[in-house]
Order: sequence, then C-alpha cells, then structure tokens
Amino acid sequence: MRFVRCLDTESVVGLMIDRAEGELGGSWTDGSSLRDQSPRDALLRASMLLLLCALCCALQGAAAEPGAGLRTWSRFSRLPYPADKAFLYDTFPRGFAWAAGTAAYQVEGAWQKDGKGRSVWDVFTRGGARVLTGDVGSDSYHNLRADVRALRQLGVTHYRFSLSWSRIFPDGDAASAHNAKGVEYYRELIRELRDIGVQPVLTLYHWDLPDSLQRRYGGWNSSVLVQIFTRYADFCFRTFGHDVKLWITMDNPFVVAWHGYGTGVVAPGVKGDPDMPFRVGHNLLKAHAAVWHLYNERYRPQQGGRVSIALASHWIKPSSTRLESHQACQCSLDFVLGWFARPIFVDGDYPPCMKRNLTHRLPTFTEEEKKHINGTADFFALSHGPALSFQLINDSLRFGQTEDLDLRMLLYWVHAEYNNPAIFVVESGWFVSANTKTKDAKHMYYLKRFIMETLKAIRLDKVNVIGYTAWSLLDGFEWYREYGIRRGLFYVDFNSEHLTREPKTSALFYSKLIEKNGFPELPENRPTVGVFPCDFAWGVAANSIQVETTPSQFVDTSVYIWNISDNGKLKRLEAVQVPVRRIRHCADFAAIRQQVSEIQAMHVTHFHFSLNWSSIIPTGQISEANNTLLNYYHCFVSELQRANVTPVVTLWHHTGKLSSLPAPLEANGGWQREETVQAFADYARLCFQRLGAHVKLWITLNEPNEEGLCYAVGHQLLRAHALAWRVYDREFRQSQGGKASLVLHMDWVEPAFSFNREDVAPAKRVLDLRVGWFAEPIFGSGDYPPLMRSWLQQRNPLDLFNYHLPNFSEEDRQLVKGTYDFFAISHFTTSMVYNGVEDKYLYKDNLEVQMISDVTWIMSPRRNSPVVPWGLRKALNWVNLHYKGVPIYVMANGVQEDTARFKDSLRVYYLYNYVNEALKAYTLDGVNLQGYFAYAFNDQHDPGFGMYGNVQDEVIMKDSMIHYRNIIDHNGFPAQSSPPQQCLHTPVQCPVCQVLAKQPVVGFISLVASSVLITLGLVIYYGAKRHK
Repeated sequence: MRFVRCLDTESVVGLMIDRAEGELGGSWTDGSSLRDQSPRDALLRASMLLLLCALCCALQGAAAEPGAGLRTWSRFSRLPYPADKAFLYDTFPRGFAWAAGTAAYQVEGAWQKDGKGRSVWDVFTRGGARVLTGDVGSDSYHNLRADVRALRQLGVTHYRFSLSWSRIFPDGDAASAHNAKGVEYYRELIRELRDIGVQPVLTLYHWDLPDSLQRRYGGWNSSVLVQIFTRYADFCFRTFGHDVKLWITMDNPFVVAWHGYGTGVVAPGVKGDPDMPFRVGHNLLKAHAAVWHLYNERYRPQQGGRVSIALASHWIKPSSTRLESHQACQCSLDFVLGWFARPIFVDGDYPPCMKRNLTHRLPTFTEEEKKHINGTADFFALSHGPALSFQLINDSLRFGQTEDLDLRMLLYWVHAEYNNPAIFVVESGWFVSANTKTKDAKHMYYLKRFIMETLKAIRLDKVNVIGYTAWSLLDGFEWYREYGIRRGLFYVDFNSEHLTREPKTSALFYSKLIEKNGFPELPENRPTVGVFPCDFAWGVAANSIQVETTPSQFVDTSVYIWNISDNGKLKRLEAVQVPVRRIRHCADFAAIRQQVSEIQAMHVTHFHFSLNWSSIIPTGQISEANNTLLNYYHCFVSELQRANVTPVVTLWHHTGKLSSLPAPLEANGGWQREETVQAFADYARLCFQRLGAHVKLWITLNEPNEEGLCYAVGHQLLRAHALAWRVYDREFRQSQGGKASLVLHMDWVEPAFSFNREDVAPAKRVLDLRVGWFAEPIFGSGDYPPLMRSWLQQRNPLDLFNYHLPNFSEEDRQLVKGTYDFFAISHFTTSMVYNGVEDKYLYKDNLEVQMISDVTWIMSPRRNSPVVPWGLRKALNWVNLHYKGVPIYVMANGVQEDTARFKDSLRVYYLYNYVNEALKAYTLDGVNLQGYFAYAFNDQHDPGFGMYGNVQDEVIMKDSMIHYRNIIDHNGFPAQSSPPQQCLHTPVQCPVCQVLAKQPVVGFISLVASSVLITLGLVIYYGAKRHK
C-alpha cells in the first residue's frame, strides 16, 4: 500500500485547485476558472477541499501511523496474567497455508556438478579456520523424489525453497547463457510439487551470491548488482512463473548486509568498513524494488502471482516499564526489521531511529527512489527463529534491552507498525544438537509454541496471518554453525551412502497438526462442573507453625513500665511479680490465637503441619523430651479442634540436605543406623500419647522419596514408617480412632511424545523409581517394583554409584506391607521425559532419561516448575490404577510466586485449575479422592507459597486465599442452575435432648423439678448468709 505525504496548507490549496480544475475540464459551470473566482468564493471552495484532504490524511494516519508498534509492549503488559499465557485450543482459518522450507546451499549439494558455478558460500567455507562445507549438504540435487515424498508425508500445502543463482547462471549474469541442467532440476522439482498438490514458494536469492559477481564487482556493495539481479529475476519469472504464484525476492537482507559485509560472520565474510553494511542494505532494497516492479508490470497480468521479500527479526522486551525502555525496544526492531520494512511498507525511507543514530553514515533516497521502493510487497514475509534470535544480534542492536522469543508479540508489532499487512511466516522453528537423531523433542515443542503463538495472534489479536512455514524440511548445512546443529523435520544420516531421510518426532507432530488445522479443543481440556462429597477434607498445609511458648501479656506475671526517657518501649522490672489466680489456657498463647484465627478465616476443615523431631527430643532420648514444646503443640491442636478444624500432623518432614534428625542421631549415622529407626518409633509413640486425643490424621514421613536419597536410606525409612504405623495400630487406634499413613512426593511425568509403545517406557520407569519405590512395598506386594529392581541391577552390578537396592527379609516384608490407611501425595508440577540426551543439565544418569518441559506451559518463578493442571489428574489416576479404590489425599499442592504480589493471579489460576482437575478425577474417573490441601498457609514459614503475606507485622490476605475460600464454600464448582448441595450434618449426641424428644411429658416434669430445686437452694444459701 502506498502512502501520500500530507503537505502544508498552501501547497494543498494549490494542488487541490489544480486537480479540481483538471477533473472539471478546467472551469466551473459558469465557464470561469476556479482561480478567477472571487477571493471569498475561492477561499470557501479551497477550504472544503482542504477539509477533505485533512480528513483523508487523518484516516490514513489512523490506519498506518508510523511508530504505532511502540504500543505493543504496553498493550501486552495489560493483558490478564496468567490466563493470557494459557494454551489456546482452537483451529486456524480455512485456507491457511502450511509450509516447510529449505535453502539451496544448505541442502542441494552437487556444488560442482552439471555446470554449476561457485557461490560465495563455496568460497567462504574454504577460507580461514573453517573445515566443513555445504558441498554435499543433504544432497537434495540427487534426492529430489525423496524430498517430495517427505513433503507428501507432512501434508503441507506449500514448499518454500530457493534457487541456486550460480546453478542457473554460473557466472551470475543473465546476459550470458543459462545452465540448462540447472534449470531442468528446478522444473522437475516444480512438476513433482504440482503432482502432489503442493504450491511452490520460490526464493530468488537466499544468501548464495555467485562468487564471480563478488570478485568482479564487490558483490552487493556495488549498485551494478541491482540491474544484474533484475535480469536474473526476469529469467526466473519467464521460465518458472506460470507454475509459481508466490515469490520471495531475497531472504533476510539484514544478515547479508550486517554479517556478510559487516561482521564477516557469514559469506562473503567482508569486514573492516563500518559503513559498508548500510550501502549494501541500500542496494538490496533497490534491487528488491526493481524486481517487484518488473513482475508487477510485465508478469502479474498473465501469471497472477504475488511477490515479497523475507524479512527476519528477533523480539525484544523492555528492561523496565518506563517509556524510554519501550522506545529502546522500538529502536532495536527498527535497526533490524525496520531497516528494510519501513521503506517498503511505510514511506520509502529509513526509520527515524536509524537516521538519528547513524546520520551521514546512512545513505539517502531521493524522492523518486522513495516512491519507487514504497509499496513493493504484496504480503509481509516474516522469518523468525535462530537465524537471528540469540545468535546473530549484536549487543549494540539490543539497546540495553532483553532479547526474547515471543513470536506472537512480533506478529502484533508488524501488524501495528505496518498497517495490518497479510503476514506469511516464511521461516520459523528451532534447533537441536548435532547428536540428536529422530527424537527431537526440543524442536517439536518450540515448533508447537511458535504455532500456538501464531494462532493467538490470529484469534486473540486479530493479526492477519495467512501462512506458517516450519524450518526446515531437512537437516543440512547450518551456515556459520556448519553441522553443529540440526533444524530439519526429517533426519538426514550424513554418514550413509545416499543420505537417507527419516521423519523425526517433530515431523510426526507437524503432520498431525496440519491434519487437524491447529489444536481443536477436546472435552478433557474444558473445565468441569460439579461438587465434591459432603465430607470432603478441604485443607491448607504448612511445613511448620509459628512457635512462641511465652504466653501473652494478659497472663504474664511480670510488671512493665514505659521507658519514656529513652526509646519509649516497655521495660520489664526484675524480681517483681504479680500474683495471677486464673489458670493458664491454651488460648493465652498469642501466636496460637492468631494462627488459628487465620486458619478459620480460610473456611478449611483441616490443617496440615509438621512437628520438629530435633526440637521435641534434642538429645534423641525420650526421657529428655521438651515438655514445654509438647505442651505448646498440644495447645495448638486442641485449639484447632475447638475451632472445628481437624489437625493433620506430620512426625518427620524430609528437608533435603538440611537434617531434621536430633543431632546425636545424625552424628551417629542418621537413618542408616537401626538405632535411628527404633528412636523414630519411640518418638512416634510419645507424640501419639501426648497429642493423639486431638489428632485424627497422622503422617509418619513427609516426602521421604525425594530425589537424591540413597536406596539404603530409603529402605530404613520404609521400616521406620512401618514401625510407627504398627505402634499406632496396636496401641492407639482403638482409643483414639485416628488414621495414619505417609506422604509421597508425586510430580507427574509424561512421555515427551507417545507415537509408539517405546516412547512410554521412560515415563513409566521414572514413576516406578520415584513413586513406586515407596508405594509398592506399602500399598502393593511388600517389595520394590520389579522394573525398578531389574533396572538398577542392569545399571550397576558393581554398585560403583550406590545403585544397589536392598532386599526385604520376610519379616520386614510383613512389617511394611499394608501399613497405610490412605494414600497421600504432594504434587506441584509436571515434567516430560524421553530416551535421549539433549541438555546435560536436565539429563538423569541413573534413569537414563532426558527431562524436558513443554515451552507452551505457563512457567512459574520456580525453576523447572511449570503450571500443568492436568498432571494432577493423571497422578491421581496412576495411584487409582495401581492400588484400586485406595482413599487418596492431595496433602500439598501449590505454586511459588513473588511474595510482594498480594494480588497473586498466578496462584489464583493455579488453584482453580488444579482443583478442577481433582474434581474431574473424582467425578469422571472414579478416583476415591478424600481431600485436597492447598500449599501453603503463609509466606512466613513457606516463602513464596503462602496465601497469607506479611508487611512488617501486618498479616495480609492474598487474592488466592479469598478465591480458595470461595471454592471451599461451594464445595467445588457447582453448575449455576443446580440446586444447593444438601449435606446432612450428624447432630451432636445429647442424652437430655433425646429424653425431651422421645418423652416430652417426663422431660417437662424433670425440667420443672430441677428449677424448683435450684430455687430452693438459692433461698437457703442467702438465708444462711443473712443470718451470719
């Protein structure tokens, strides 16, 4: 689209008068010229024309205001978080173009065959310290039909490929004879594409300039190449144009100019002249415009195609919310994308930021050249991916801001900055390491992310995206990174004789996505409605509670005075006590009162916290227990019970490297010693005795299956749990009526892909070795999972890495098996696994699996802890599948968020969706779910996880607490039209009430008699007192 410059008033008046006279035959109806009219009439008519012009310019400005992309960052910062980051289930518009792409030098090979001339890349890869070349690449020149089969297997509608300029014209100039064999190769490829219904998207120049032009003229530094490139394009339009409807003149001119003729990172590797990149860019723009006009004037009427230029860009996010940071981001994009996009899509000239920063270094366009360049694109061809992002962008081009990979925001920026053009994403994707073969999970999930962001841009942001190109079809020569990475959807075995192709997981994913035209929503993706049972346990969990064993000042016997002469604080008078007659009560502890009050305010029915073994029994000897602390815990649980909150108490909480054992036991070998196991049973007995009257749910061990614990210690922990459970079962269950079990850490593990049975094996192995490790001996057979035992035996028969799994004696098997009343898990996130090595930091040697996250998941501030609600449902179903019908409690489920965010929207989103998935497990899957505990109570003891925050000494209710309370009050998510849930509450047994109900007459007589006796007693008492 072309844009007219709004002129000054005088020019507009003159222009409009001239134009009006011309259109009306040079005169008005009375025969007089407009210029001959009276000044008043002329001014009136000119004013009307001026108003029309102003309106035209205003509408034009509203449609395509230069710099409108600047609003992108503020717009996206206002979108609701994290809902806006959630995955969008939807499909693409009908007729959306799905493509794959390649570049000639990367894949063709045959660099000297059938008359092909040298390109700058043929020369560049033979210079300096470079040892690998694209001489063979993927050998597509000899594997044309294999490439076409790959395209047919994908199901794409378009294939973007480039012509090798030097294969068609060995010396680069179309004035000389063309290479017939080279032309025939491309004709055959286009015929094969037509036969399978795939449209070509043909790039004239993808970085491989004929070397003869570089040597003869200095390449793109010379304006002579504008005419030479136009002659080359003319031949290509004439030769292939009847079968090609989409043309790309050149790919990513930024890389050619900045790195080919500036930094020297890519061919032709010229460097040393800081102004040369801008001269090169100037010539590239002129060459593109000349070719567009050639097609528009000579070939469009007959061939009906469209022409554009592929422009690539990174994305950049501001380092702060200040306008200056947004302007710096805008400048960064202007220097990379705007350098070429603004002249073509806006006004024919360079971005103001470039002109301000470069001044005389930047060439200038004449007014005629601006008009010639402006509007020379039929659509916006956008490239996005590792060709620029994080690799070829210099620090100077970031302008102090932070680079990012947000394709959605980039698409919106292009939409806003360039007046909503039709955008074809002509390159997008990511890469994997060179040693990755067909299981390229990383590439697959980045592809998924970029496609999902494209879908959001279309559906949510109303950006006009017409197509998407996955890059690339094949593994090949990756420019300056040579063969160090792979980007193909198809794996190429570079060591095989014919460079065989094999589809990767990314190819299988892409073909399925094309088949479905996006991500159609499935029933399991939708939130469900319904309620939990009436006796469902709604709880909140905390690792510990606040312990202050000093009673409040109202029961303190000390005397205080105001220290008004110094700091104004209370000062305790030594040796002065006031006698207090009242008996101390548990409610006298201010910390208990406050915590119980805050728990009550949440409307939970249960509260889960852990005792501190090392504080209760510092020496490890039961006879030396800390009775003050035990009394405090007793007060806490009794006050909870008085507040109708059921205490859930953990005896020992695994704290990783920080030991929570009594110091003498830790010094004596810790859990590996039998003395510690017996001491734990004694400690458990003491807690049952002192607290059991008020505690009906006990947790012996919390998360003993934490990663990093050796199997010998795990074996002892299993025995310790079993001994404690047996103590409760034999000695306390009958009198106290409680239940006991342990809590297992159970984050879900999903196969990174599941196209065959082998893909599922790594996830099953991880779950068996993490969860089954403790679950199977207790809830199942009394022994470790067979897969776990066989895996560890084959992994290390010499036990060099402590992979030895102990054996259960028959006595221990009977001791451990069945020691549960329910199955309790803590669940926070989900990860994925596959067999392979991509990232050594996330590779688990003992399991031989690569851990990975889906990059479309919402990420929390905690590392490797994305928000994946459906993982909880799958974990619950895993437990139910393995131990059918067992009662299950989710004892901890929460997400970390900045402690300063009291409007903790991420946690609100997390709780809503995770609880909803728990409801699906209960109502749809038949899981015997008994309770759900949100983690955590407050930030004071669980920083970043709490639903209560603190500002100095003030306790703040976060939004998440209010939302969680609302879920509890409704017992789930009832449908709006459904009647309120009817829950029958068991009345408190009252013998007197039963008599009154069954025999009202007897009850009435008894009540009257009691009143008479009380009255008589009072009369006698006061009569005797008066007598004295």
